[in-house]
Amino acid sequence: MRNILVRPSVIARGGQLSITVDGEACLSPGSTVSSRVFPTTLLRRVGGDTSIATVIVDRDARRGSYDVTVHCDGRRLTRPAAFAVIGGVRAGLGGSVGGAAPADVAIGGGLMTAGVVGGGVFWLRRRSERRN
Repeated sequence: MRNILVRPSVIARGGQLSITVDGEACLSPGSTVSSRVFPTTLLRRVGGDTSIATVIVDRDARRGSYDVTVHCDGRRLTRPAAFAVIGGVRAGLGGSVGGAAPADVAIGGGLMTAGVVGGGVFWLRRRSERRN
């Protein structure tokens, strides 16, 4: 075991993580990966001395950073703060749980106002050009 790579490094609750482990020790049957926010999962060999696992983060996971621990051939390796959990995703509602932040609302409102004002100015200029 030499390296533990977790992708993505930031994920929403209920999201899917891909965990890659390099090292010959993890090629043996029964090698696993675990964390506090997903069940222990078997690693599978993908070629050379690389093994992978795909896991789903618990839907009730709390926000924060989480370690990933790999157990291979009687050895254990932990990568501290391997990934971070942010809010959750509600399927079908088009966004994350918790809604937009106040800064997002202000930026969106400003852009809408600029669009309306810009459209009005454009329309007035076109209208005055037609009269001349």
